[in-house]
Amino acid sequence: MDIVELLLDNGANVNAQGGDFGNALQAASYGGNKDIVELLLDKGADVNAQGGLYGNALQAASDQGNKDIVELLLDKGADVNAQGGVFGNALQAASYKGAKDIVELLLDKGADVNAQGGLYGNALQAASKRAHMDIVELLSAHLSNRQL
Repeated sequence: MDIVELLLDNGANVNAQGGDFGNALQAASYGGNKDIVELLLDKGADVNAQGGLYGNALQAASDQGNKDIVELLLDKGADVNAQGGVFGNALQAASYKGAKDIVELLLDKGADVNAQGGLYGNALQAASKRAHMDIVELLSAHLSNRQL
């Protein structure tokens, strides 16, 4: 973290784009570095910046099962339904990962269970691909409740 602070204090652009992760916030979110995520956000990182493999920081944190970072990003205004990246959205990433606690959190925050895009088309297909039955059941129940 000292190096990140040093770079930022010496003029590094907190929202610079490029590389596999698109930006520093996405990289830190993927890596599970909560202190660095907080620092970047405090220094003005765009919580909804797009780019890189995961499209945004929320999707990267969701794919890695980093619930505390997912919560932090959502608290700072991350768009729960932002589209882009390999999984299309955070719900599909968490469903593929098998991170039921994150799937529940995203659904509670308004994630669109029918959102289409990404490698597996939607969250239900991603969970099915990995045989995460608990998530398949959760998503199916959420779909049923929305149709009532």
